[in-house]
Amino acid sequence: MFISNTHPDYNTPLEAADVETLGPVATDRVERVLARRENHTPTPLHALPALARELGLGAIQVKDESVRLGLGSFKALGGAYAVIVLVLQEAAKRLSRPVDVAELHTPDVRSIAAGMTFACATDGNHGRSVAQGTKFVGAKSVIFVHSGVSEERIAAIAQFGAEMVRVDGNYDDSVVEAARVATDKGWEIVSDTSWPGYERIPGLVMQGYTVMVREALAQMGRPPTHVFVQSGVGGVAAAVAGHLAVLLGNERPIFIVVDPARAACLYESAKANKPVKIAHGEPTVMAMLECYEPSLVAWRILSHVADGFMIVDEEDAIAVMRRLARPAGRDPAIVAGESGGVGLAGLIKACKTRELCDKLGLGTAARVWVINTEGATDAARYQALVGLSPAEVLARRAR
Repeated sequence: MFISNTHPDYNTPLEAADVETLGPVATDRVERVLARRENHTPTPLHALPALARELGLGAIQVKDESVRLGLGSFKALGGAYAVIVLVLQEAAKRLSRPVDVAELHTPDVRSIAAGMTFACATDGNHGRSVAQGTKFVGAKSVIFVHSGVSEERIAAIAQFGAEMVRVDGNYDDSVVEAARVATDKGWEIVSDTSWPGYERIPGLVMQGYTVMVREALAQMGRPPTHVFVQSGVGGVAAAVAGHLAVLLGNERPIFIVVDPARAACLYESAKANKPVKIAHGEPTVMAMLECYEPSLVAWRILSHVADGFMIVDEEDAIAVMRRLARPAGRDPAIVAGESGGVGLAGLIKACKTRELCDKLGLGTAARVWVINTEGATDAARYQALVGLSPAEVLARRAR
C-alpha cells in the first residue's frame, strides 16, 4: 500500500533543466501568458476542519481545480499554455525577431498560428486544454481518444473545434498513435507525458501547473507540512513536488504520490527504482489516472523529491467523492470527479494506519494540502456514483 522512496537520487538536488522548468522565473512567465485569457483567475482553497479533526490532523486544505479556466480541471493550465508558447516560438522563428505574448492576436501571429496543427492523446482533460488553447490562438487541433473515453468527454473537447480521432485500446495506445500520425503529417505533438527524445513540450505542460502551487502558497499563508497528490503519468505530481522543492529547499513538505491500484505505474516504478511499464488490467474508475507507463521527466523529478508512493482502491476514490459532496460539520461541499479526490483518498487511507501515521508524522501538528484536480467531467457518471448531481452539490455549499 505504501513504499518510501529509496531511489539513489532521492534527496539530491534536481537537475538544472528541471529547476529551470519548475522554478519561480518560469512561473512568472506562465502567469504573464495566462493573464491574456479572460477567465484566468485563482481557484479557491477550501479548509476541511471537520475532516481534519476526524483524522486527527491539524488542518486539511483543498485546492479546488474544478473551476479552473472554465474547463473544470488543473489541466487547463498545461496544454493551452504549451500551445501558446509554441505559437509564439514559431512566430519568432518566422518573423526573425522576438515575439511577445501581447502580439498573440496581431495579424502576423494569427496568420502563422492558422497554419499550425497541434495533436495530443487524452483521457479528456488534457485534450480539452489543448483544444481550447488552439481555438484561443487560431490554430487547429486533432485529439486522439481511446476506447474508454465517454461520448460526453469527447463532446466537451469537440466544442472547441477539435477534430476527434477514436483509437482502439487504452490511453497508452492513443499516445503512440497520436505521435505516429503527428510525426507523419508534420503536426506539433503536445503531450503531457514524455519519452526518450521528447521532453521539452511535456516540460512546458508541467510548467503551466506550477501556477496553482504559487496560488495555494499565497492563500495558505504558511507552507503545508504534507502534500498528497494523485498521479497518472506523473506530470502534476512532479510539477507540484518539483516547484515546492525549488522554492522551499530543505523546508519542503513531505510529499506523497498516490496511484490507482489498477494503474500504479509510479508506485511500481518506485518499487523497482526505475521507470516501469506495467501490464494493462481491469479499467479503473479513476479514468484520468489510468496510465500504465510513467512520463520519464516526471519520474526523474519524483525520484529526487517524492518521499513516498502509495495506492488506493476503487472504493477509496468513490468514497472520497461522496464525502466531499456530503461533508461533515461546516466543511464546504466540493464536486470532485472520479480522479479529483484521489490525493485526499490517499491521505484518509494513510490516517487509518497507525504505523504509517507515525512514520509520516500525520498528527495534530500536520497541515496537509491536497488538490481536487477535476470536477465532474461526466455529469451522468458523477450522479450515478455520488447520488447527487454536480448542481445539487454546489447548492449544498451555497446553503
